[in-house]
Amino acid sequence: MNTVITLTLDEAQQKELEYRYNAFRTAPPAWALFQLRPEGCTITCYSSGKTVFQGKRAEEYAAEYRKDDTVVLPQAGSDEVGTGDYFGPVCVAAVYLDRNSMPLIQKLGVRDSKQMTDDIIRRTAPHLMEHLIHSLLIVPPEKYNDIHHQYNMNAVKSLLHNQAYNSLKERIALPELMVIDQFTPERSYYRYLQGRGDIVTGIRFETKAENAYPAVGAASIIARYAFLRTMDRMEEKWQMDFAKGSGTAADDCAREFVRLYGRERLFQVAKIHFKNTERIS
Repeated sequence: MNTVITLTLDEAQQKELEYRYNAFRTAPPAWALFQLRPEGCTITCYSSGKTVFQGKRAEEYAAEYRKDDTVVLPQAGSDEVGTGDYFGPVCVAAVYLDRNSMPLIQKLGVRDSKQMTDDIIRRTAPHLMEHLIHSLLIVPPEKYNDIHHQYNMNAVKSLLHNQAYNSLKERIALPELMVIDQFTPERSYYRYLQGRGDIVTGIRFETKAENAYPAVGAASIIARYAFLRTMDRMEEKWQMDFAKGSGTAADDCAREFVRLYGRERLFQVAKIHFKNTERIS
């Protein structure tokens, strides 16, 4: 679906937008200051401040440039990182935002961590963690492998998100608007939590929520930062680089780890139920 969204941006927002997607710059049409074509969207900015986002991902790119009064506050959001990586932990963060938080969110250009380089995340996340009310859970590979004997991946994520919200609740009253970047249908999420006495209800489940809700975007950045820092410590401990993702680079890395340390230690660094384990046999 081709969506068109028109916003009026101030000069600082225009410059930030231009800088962020500079790699996607293209020749602008007449009367336009610049035009950008990141994946799934054409962004055209005019000297008046009028900025047009057009394409199937227009809402996603425009979300963070909407004015404060279009953002429902307070809000809480959560996201997870590491579930698609053979090596390393699973990290889940939940973040609370109110109107006092928004200047920092705008200044740092908070959005989905998948749209930010690791270097930017390493610079951005510490500021978020220092100034925002949040909770963070880090499940190292060894612990994850123990849990996975009882629960599948979506069940693990459901348990962690629920725990993250309970931890956040210890710091501040949870707001009416709570959002999870949807990884499973709402009905399945609560089915995975059945029988627990601490279930946080009233959560909104949306796909691509990282760009629509700044609390989810901030949570994704904090979770990614925790993942990167944990990987740093793993690499220091084992004196080798661990590939991210679960592709052939991860296979090669696993073979090298097994050669150096033995297959019996693989569970300490990798999620052994991934197909990668079979491929290195």
